[in-house]
Amino acid sequence: MSSSSPNQKINRNSFTPFYIQVIDSLSEYIEDNEFPPGHQLPGEAELCRFFDVSRTVIRQALQELQYKGLIYREKGRGTFVSKPKIHESLFQELTGFYQDMVAKGHQPRSDVLKQEKVSASSKVAAYLGLDVNSPVIQIDRLRYVNHEPIVLVTTYLPLDLCPELLEVDLTNQSLYAYLEKEHGLQIARGKRFLEAVIANQLEAELLKVDIGSPLILLNSVSYLHDGTPIEYFHALHRGDRSRFETELVRVSQPGELAKKIIDASKT
Repeated sequence: MSSSSPNQKINRNSFTPFYIQVIDSLSEYIEDNEFPPGHQLPGEAELCRFFDVSRTVIRQALQELQYKGLIYREKGRGTFVSKPKIHESLFQELTGFYQDMVAKGHQPRSDVLKQEKVSASSKVAAYLGLDVNSPVIQIDRLRYVNHEPIVLVTTYLPLDLCPELLEVDLTNQSLYAYLEKEHGLQIARGKRFLEAVIANQLEAELLKVDIGSPLILLNSVSYLHDGTPIEYFHALHRGDRSRFETELVRVSQPGELAKKIIDASKT
């Protein structure tokens, strides 16, 4: 390997497995941007010589790095460093995707795939506190960050709260900002649920990933100050490009944080 190679080699006196040491060394180099996005890693044979380990160790390390999203492989070409994951706020800030990305210096936009009045399913009605088949606005958007598809999101809002939304162009603006500025509908609190799923054929085509690729499913329901549900959405985030972050606060008495959350929900 070249002079720009990782400094850390295998410590044969350590209890840490060899493949973990390889992962740690390459991860540190990638995260310090010594191997920038798109950089091709040396082949397995060269990595074996550098770390003085078997091909099995190198393959296991590379597989783990691929699972972590730090590298990707192209058949017949080699192994390359992935782009850094896009960080999104999860719990501590109730911001919309557009506002969140702009605040982090990214360039978001949306392809609006659907924007029309539909009848609420039992699931949507339950989240929005409506009767089944009540009229709601459904908005399907493929959301890009820096010209790359990152999220496929479907949003539902009660039709009677903002019927004008059916005609609004949401390509380059925040839904939350529009609701607040044009209708005085300010989202005060919400609930979000996170789980892992895999991409079906349509989702894979839109998000430019392989069928069966890992996705992060985010379900969210948001409320106005008076407790009225205003929005329910489910968003599929690319697992290879998304990373959620939150902040934790230690409380001195058990149950104190829960009490604060309950009290806040009553205001």
